[in-house]
Amino acid sequence: MRKFFTAAIVAASMLFAASSAQAQVKFGLKGGLNVTNMSLNSEVFDADNQTGFFIGPTVKFTLPIVGLGIDASALYDQRDAKVKVEDDGESVESKIKNQSINIPINLRYGVGLGSTASLFLFAGPQFGFNVGDKNQSLFEDAAQWRLKSSTFSVNVGLGAMLLSHLQISANYNIACGKTGETTVSDVAGETVQQMFKKRGRANAWQIGLAYYF
Repeated sequence: MRKFFTAAIVAASMLFAASSAQAQVKFGLKGGLNVTNMSLNSEVFDADNQTGFFIGPTVKFTLPIVGLGIDASALYDQRDAKVKVEDDGESVESKIKNQSINIPINLRYGVGLGSTASLFLFAGPQFGFNVGDKNQSLFEDAAQWRLKSSTFSVNVGLGAMLLSHLQISANYNIACGKTGETTVSDVAGETVQQMFKKRGRANAWQIGLAYYF
């Protein structure tokens, strides 16, 4: 899948380079909310949705093909997930924080609704680079969560442009591969009875607002 999206980016870049003289470029600022679904493939973990945020500069290229364009952003992204363990009927909670710089590159197709508004669909790859704490303790050091240095995900969404400047969008960000890995120890006194590793990944619904100058 990574090779497919890399090829798609190269093809889009070549298309843009060939038509850059006619392309319209707009710069802007984008921000919004994350609602993260942290999934851990173990029955003893239950992760609740938590709200995070993202913000950063964005750029939009309108290609000389009706309705077709490309947008790219460099976003500071923070996502929190609450992780809960059930043990003998008792619940213990801890929180994971993921801070990263995400670079989404989307191909978009829009349909005009007159001079004041248009609707568009978009999809594309996103590359993430961790800038926060990679190693985090959970459940009073009973578990350790290690985030990956970089991640790869895919965005699929839709949005609306208003008055050629204001953009509202909603998308689902799908993690490809694991976001991190946790190591859990079951301790009785000073004796470790069990140690196992579980992988996790964080998908997210994102609601965004952008203004292009």
